[in-house]
Amino acid sequence: MRPVEILRSVFLSVTSNKFRVFLTSLGIIIGTFTIILVVGIGKAGEAQVADQYSRLSVESITIARARGSGVTTTAVLSKDEALAMPESLQNVESVGVSTRISSEIAAGAISTAVTIQGINEAYADITHLEPLYGTLFTDEDSLMRSRYAVLGYNVANYLFDGDIEAAIDQTVLIKGASFTVVGVLDRIGGSGGISTSVSADSTSADDMAFIPYDVAIKYTSGTTRSGVSSAAQVSFVALANDIDSVKPAITEIQEYIEDTIGSADVYSVTDAGSVLESAQATARTMSALLIAVAIIVLLVSGIGIMNVLMVAVQERTREIGILKSIGAARPVILAEFLLEATFISAFGGLLGAGLSAIAPWALSFTDISFMPSVDGILLGIGFSVITGIISGFYPAVKASGLKPIDALNYE
Repeated sequence: MRPVEILRSVFLSVTSNKFRVFLTSLGIIIGTFTIILVVGIGKAGEAQVADQYSRLSVESITIARARGSGVTTTAVLSKDEALAMPESLQNVESVGVSTRISSEIAAGAISTAVTIQGINEAYADITHLEPLYGTLFTDEDSLMRSRYAVLGYNVANYLFDGDIEAAIDQTVLIKGASFTVVGVLDRIGGSGGISTSVSADSTSADDMAFIPYDVAIKYTSGTTRSGVSSAAQVSFVALANDIDSVKPAITEIQEYIEDTIGSADVYSVTDAGSVLESAQATARTMSALLIAVAIIVLLVSGIGIMNVLMVAVQERTREIGILKSIGAARPVILAEFLLEATFISAFGGLLGAGLSAIAPWALSFTDISFMPSVDGILLGIGFSVITGIISGFYPAVKASGLKPIDALNYE
């Protein structure tokens, strides 16, 4: 039996049962679509993590309030205590301070919720915040309580209807207070891109607004007796002298914190590389879990393919007997049923890949980011085809193993 005749037989078998083939491949379609979707979400998550830490140099060290049951003290580092580190520690060059809170920001009739970050000059230098238009505010502006704001690229794009440069010297309202826009940051980009809307949950500088630290404490957060915000998240970032000074600097900072507030466990002190690696590992783990769920969907779909082919073997038993009686070898029958299983799964995989084209549009109505990738498409189609081959193997072996006389006498 020639290969063309085998393919023609597979085509006739599939086209004569279109609806059954579609129902059988439905699980494959969903499974493939799910794999492509979760790979895209996972890649977007990793890109967002990279965006978040892309501004930090390898010499930077984050100092953030630790979380967990082990932290029992309410003592915190004040701004002045943190900024005094470079004078006291040998391996620390500078320290930046930031406070973060979510708030509405409005320009005229347009408003949106964003993350407002109060920072000092050192924080801007360490995290490489570069203005595309205008300038950054200074520590003197902060001490003078000047209500200046620097907008992230996407925030300016949204509030001023795409005219980024027009934002300079305009007034925006933050928590009811008027702020003058003195700068717009250069676009970081990445997974976020140029956005027509802004998410308050975003950790990208593109989606944030920056104001002087002391102004943030006074106008947006409120203060405690120690001068540290009672409502906002306050953290610090230190810059080591060089890459070789990072580990000694971490040790010095931990000892400084213990000497200053009585416990080093109150703050988590980590270098930027470790934080990035940990965050990306978490994102990859979540992606792996989601892919595992999608693979389970494909396996269940594979059982459906196996059941359909087992029924097909029974329905075509006499046909198999006739083929064998006229000389069709066992490998020919095996190839015919394997090709049928492969066609069903490949058909489902391609439809699932095509369906994934609507994923960016569908997810645009949610806060979930999606990054299309060739890897995800190949992985989805590859798993679907492998599932079909594995599922079709047993029915194909059973069909090829039928004895001609038994197949011809089958009712």
